[in-house]
Amino acid sequence: MVANQKYNQTNQNNDFDAIVIGAGFSGLYMLHRLREAGLSTRVFESNSDVGGVWYVNRYPGARCDSDSIIYNYTFSEEILQEWTWTSRFPEQEEILSYLNFVANKLDLRRDIQFNTRIIAAHYDEINKRWRFQTEEGTSLTAKYFISGIGFLSTANIPKFKGLDSFKGDWYHTGNWPHEKVDFKGKRVGVIGTGSSGIQSIPIIAQEADHLTVFQRTPGYCTPARNHPYDPEFISKTKANYSKIRNHTRNSKGGYLDTLINNRSALDDTLEERQREYEKVWEKGGFSMQVTYNDLMVNPEANDTAAEFIRSKISEIVNDQEVAEKLKPKYYYGGKRPVLDTNYYETYNRENVALVDVKSAPIAEITPNGIRTTEHEYELDIIVFATGFDGMTGPLFKIDIRGKDGLSLKEKWVNGAKVKTYLGIANAGFPNMFMITGPQSPSALSNLPVSIEQHVEWIGDCIEYLRKKGVETIEANIDAEEAWSKHCKELADQSLYTKADSWYTGANIEGKPRSFLIYIGGVQAYRQKCDEIAVRGYDGFSLTPARDTVL
Repeated sequence: MVANQKYNQTNQNNDFDAIVIGAGFSGLYMLHRLREAGLSTRVFESNSDVGGVWYVNRYPGARCDSDSIIYNYTFSEEILQEWTWTSRFPEQEEILSYLNFVANKLDLRRDIQFNTRIIAAHYDEINKRWRFQTEEGTSLTAKYFISGIGFLSTANIPKFKGLDSFKGDWYHTGNWPHEKVDFKGKRVGVIGTGSSGIQSIPIIAQEADHLTVFQRTPGYCTPARNHPYDPEFISKTKANYSKIRNHTRNSKGGYLDTLINNRSALDDTLEERQREYEKVWEKGGFSMQVTYNDLMVNPEANDTAAEFIRSKISEIVNDQEVAEKLKPKYYYGGKRPVLDTNYYETYNRENVALVDVKSAPIAEITPNGIRTTEHEYELDIIVFATGFDGMTGPLFKIDIRGKDGLSLKEKWVNGAKVKTYLGIANAGFPNMFMITGPQSPSALSNLPVSIEQHVEWIGDCIEYLRKKGVETIEANIDAEEAWSKHCKELADQSLYTKADSWYTGANIEGKPRSFLIYIGGVQAYRQKCDEIAVRGYDGFSLTPARDTVL
C-alpha cells in the first residue's frame, strides 16, 4: 500500500514514459532497466506481490526444470554473488524468495502498483500515447507499452458440465491457495498429466487416502535427479559465472547441456544408442533431447528416444496394463517433455488409480465427483492440472487496440493468424513491445536467458529512439510477414508441430491450431535481433518528433 500511496501522490496525472504489465522475471528487469535510463516507469501487477507465475503456481511439488544456477538474472554480478541456490532444480518457494531478494535489492516495489489489473490499452494516434484503464476504472497514459505478462499466465479450466454442483473443494495448479491444502484422508482426483500434474501427483499420492489420475494424453518423463548443492560447487559456479553466462547466451536453448553426439541416432547400433540413452537417463535433466543431432527432425531417429523412454516405463511400473496407458504414442518432444521425481513409481502405490479419459471421456462433474462415459468416481477434492491458454491467452485478456482502433485479437484472428516481428513488436501497434511474445524462442528456451535478451534489446531500442528524437517505432507489415513466414518454415521442418499440445493451442477447446515459437535457438535469434538494431532497426518505421531529422 505504501507504493500505491506514493504513486497517487507523486503522479497525479497518471502519465508515464513507460507502463509495464507484470511483475515477474520480465517486468522486474524491465523496470530496473528503464528506471536506470531515466524513464518514469510504472509496473502494474494483478497479484499482491512480485513473482508472476511463481507467485500463483504454489501447487505441491512445483519446481523449475532449468538448473537453478542458470534460472536467474545475469545482468548484475553483485546479485549473482550474493544469492545462493540450494539445489539443482529450485522449488517454487525458493524461486519466489529469489525474486523478492532482487526486488528488495533494487528497490523496485516503489514503482510497482500491486492488486491492479490493466483491462484495456488503447493507442491514441493524435497524441502518440497509449491510454490504459484499470479494472477499478483508473485511467493512465504512457509513451511506451511493454507487456511482461509472459505466455503461461492464463489458467485453463475446461468447461466441464456440473462443476458448480461439486460439493467438495477444487483447485487449479496455476492459481493455488497460499495456505496448505490438506489431502489427508481425502479422495482426490487430478485431471491432467502435463508438467504441473506430473510434479504434483507423487506429492498428493503420499498424503491422500486415494488418488485417481484422469489422463487424456500421457507425457514423456525423464528423471530430474535433483540434489542439494555442496559449497564447493557453489564456489566454483560463482567464480565462473561469466563463462556460464556466455555459454547460455550462445547456446541453442539457453541451457547448460550441449549436443552430446553430433551425429544421427541412426548412425549408432542399438547397443550403442542404449548406452548413450542410459547415460543421460542417469544424469537427469533434459539431456535426452541433446543426445543426438536429429531427434527433433528425423521421425525414425526420434522413435529411438521415444522407445527408450517407453521401455523405462515398462521397467518401472509393475502393472503392465497401467504401463501401456502411460506410454506416449506421439513424437518425443512434440509435447513439452517433463522432468519428474518418482512419477512413474507412484503408479505402483495401492492408493493410486489411472483413468484413461481419451477412451472414456469425462462426461460431467457431479455433486459427488467425476463421471466418465463408463464410471462415476466419488471424490472429496478435484485438482485441475490442465495448464494454460498459452502464447496468446494472456494478451487476449487485455483489450489491446492499436491504430484505427484495431484490436490485437482481431488482427491475430483469435490466434489463427498470429504475425509478429521478432516476437517483440506488431505492425499497427506503435511503441508496444512484448517480452517473450509469440514467435520468439520463449517456451523452447531457458526463460531468464530469453527474458534478459528481450529486456536489453527493448531498453537499448528505447534509448536509441530518445537519443535520435524518434516519436514512434512500429514494425513494418513486410518485415512482420517475412518473420512469421520464417518461423513457420523452421517449425514445419521439425517434429514440434506434429503433436497436439499447448505449443499449438490444442489444449484449449475451439482455439485455432498454430505453432508460435521460434525454434532456431537463442543464439541465432540474438544474432538476428542485434543485426536489426545495428542497421538502425531495419524492418521498423521510425517517426521523428517535430523538428527532428533522422
